[in-house]
Amino acid sequence: MITPEQRQTLETWIAARKTPQRLVLRTQIVLQAAAGRAHQRIARGLNTSRPTVVLWRQRFHAGGTAAWTEAAPGRGRKPQIRAEKVRQIVEATLHQRPPAATPWSTRTMARAQGVSQTRVRRIWDAHGWPPHRTRTFKLSRDPHFVEKLTDVVGLYLNPPDQALVLGVDEKSEIQALDRTPPGLPMKKGRCGTLTHDYKRHGTTTRFAALNVLQGTVVGECTARHRQQEFLRFLRKLDRETPLEWALHLILDNYGTHTHPRVKAWLAKHRRFFLHPTPTSSSWLNLIERWFRELTQKRLRRGTFASLAELQKAIQEYLDQNNRQPKPFVWTARVEDILAKVNHCKAILNSHH
Repeated sequence: MITPEQRQTLETWIAARKTPQRLVLRTQIVLQAAAGRAHQRIARGLNTSRPTVVLWRQRFHAGGTAAWTEAAPGRGRKPQIRAEKVRQIVEATLHQRPPAATPWSTRTMARAQGVSQTRVRRIWDAHGWPPHRTRTFKLSRDPHFVEKLTDVVGLYLNPPDQALVLGVDEKSEIQALDRTPPGLPMKKGRCGTLTHDYKRHGTTTRFAALNVLQGTVVGECTARHRQQEFLRFLRKLDRETPLEWALHLILDNYGTHTHPRVKAWLAKHRRFFLHPTPTSSSWLNLIERWFRELTQKRLRRGTFASLAELQKAIQEYLDQNNRQPKPFVWTARVEDILAKVNHCKAILNSHH
């Protein structure tokens, strides 16, 4: 007899496209036996032997489905490398460096340990290691990190009434690049191509403010990103937003945003409230996510014969965004972020 839970598991395995055939055979044996069919009939129908049917029925009744995925003692392929050698490869990967190089490769590790390159790759795969890859990170050293984090995340998760929450920043040094020869189009078996050499036609800076709730963006291009340009952008926000609404601006600690002239202007316009992100924490500002979309979808593969053409392309992308806005939804809580930061700090401290 099989339980309803076991039957559901077996039927799921049968329906799955990637279930190994040996597991499908064992599943069919048990299901047909549960339906009352004789061993010989099951064997003929599944093109196998009667002892095989008996074996897997006995294994199932003795240990359930778990008995099918574990090799019986003395069975299975014998290991071709000693456990001590595996331990040596693991230790070398974690705590040693190859001569005159920084990362290990499968070839250098294989030569150092006297095993095959394939064996090294299998050991690394089993541990989930990619020694040739690294990821960068940055921990904020802002003494007011928790307070600023709580302030910004609070605006995302619980925005104030009668107010707009705006992620504000500038993307500077956007280059108008014109590829010298044209790239080749995509065709079957080959991706599109872009030549690596180009002509520069100048740079522009894009000031932008993302309406966090709606996903719309207010922006303009300028030649530079000084306090003069930032003040002009603040006046643009003042003109293009409802005067009766407060404006809560999330922005970084760039010197332009804290210039005395900017502070004087803000003192006269009381509906503007600035919420700085912690240092080295630009990921807290959702406008950075929009800038990433702009780069990937419009700029990275673009070819621009002039600065005006670049600025026009950016404005077209902004207009299209505002016709069909899709806001970025913030879900991370302060407690979750702090738990990850503290976990990262603990790991760093344990390695020093």
